[in-house]
Amino acid sequence: MFDIWREIFQNVTKNKLRSILTGVTVAFSILLFTLLFGVVNGFKNSFMKNFKDDASNAIFIHVGSTSKAYKGFQSGRRIRFENKDYNYIKKQFGDDIEFITGRVFRGEQISYKGNKDRYSIRAVHPDHKFLEVTVMQTGRYITNLDLKKRAKNIVIGRLVEKDLFEGRSALGKQLNLGGINFKVVGVFSDDGGEREERTVYMPITTAQGIYGNNQYIDQFVLSSRKSMSVDEAIAFGKKIENILKARFNIAPNDQSALRMQNMSETNKEVNSFFTILTVFVFVIAFGTLIAGIIGVSNIMVYIVKERTKELGIRKALGAPPSHIISMVLYESVFLTMISGYIGLLLGGLILDWSSELLEDYGILNPSVETSQVVGATLILVVSGAVAGFLPARRAARIKPVVALRAD
Repeated sequence: MFDIWREIFQNVTKNKLRSILTGVTVAFSILLFTLLFGVVNGFKNSFMKNFKDDASNAIFIHVGSTSKAYKGFQSGRRIRFENKDYNYIKKQFGDDIEFITGRVFRGEQISYKGNKDRYSIRAVHPDHKFLEVTVMQTGRYITNLDLKKRAKNIVIGRLVEKDLFEGRSALGKQLNLGGINFKVVGVFSDDGGEREERTVYMPITTAQGIYGNNQYIDQFVLSSRKSMSVDEAIAFGKKIENILKARFNIAPNDQSALRMQNMSETNKEVNSFFTILTVFVFVIAFGTLIAGIIGVSNIMVYIVKERTKELGIRKALGAPPSHIISMVLYESVFLTMISGYIGLLLGGLILDWSSELLEDYGILNPSVETSQVVGATLILVVSGAVAGFLPARRAARIKPVVALRAD
């Protein structure tokens, strides 16, 4: 075995130009493979970042104005949710709902001593913490007792604390929201980015009392049972949509008055898209790899032809066909593996170097997964064996007499 590898190294170093050309062919194939899959993974990472701060089984229910006349009602009618609708949904679908919250949106100037800025206000129910995947850093979240008492308590984002308190703790302090003092009972972080961490949460009943003394709710967010399959969760969202449209006398085909955003449906569509994209990229990368294999195979044919006399002498001295085959195969696999890893390394370096630039185009942290690296390694081994098999078999069939006569 050692003699075979010594011969391989000798052949590679003896024919540097031929070895380099062989390596460039394979390295380029694996380089392209790495770059293509890295970009696809970057698109996946970008999508995951945009939705990672929401529960994967969340359903967002938005309302607007009707665009179609229906059951005697004119188009242009404004649809508004109220607390009674929240209670109706909980009662009607309670067994299939994991968490549910209403949302009221506002924007206010918030100040603490000399520091002030304008921030988004979300008035919510306690379940919102789990639907938004909010992580408490200090203190607590909104509670049912806060709702019952219409307490002037708020939970602020990490960056709100940073802006207004300049490194000091905001817990227990009083903030002025539009002329009304609120007590900070918690500080949270959120993977959704800076926009989410510059948000302030308050009890929904408190907001309803302050902003109009009403029971209006701007939006509902709920999540289906974890035990539901993706298709069941999608069907559940359709069921809610149909029942709510009937409740508000909205035409079944009116998409303006009531809109549903089902994360299960979104995830299914995105996964299908990325599956198709991955297959497409794999076909392109595999085609390039096949071209590389053909190039290696052609070069190995040339090597066998060049060494015909040598191989004939080996056979005349008693070398078995298996020895000839293994010698050619090992050289093919060796060249393919070394060149492939160089291509893989270059691809990784290029992706790492260009990650900030690609982020501007919606490609976040482009990289190749471990499973893809393992797959690429297996492809390299198989490719090297395939590229060298036919030339190796041809070499093993050389008759010593014919080989010795070769020029």
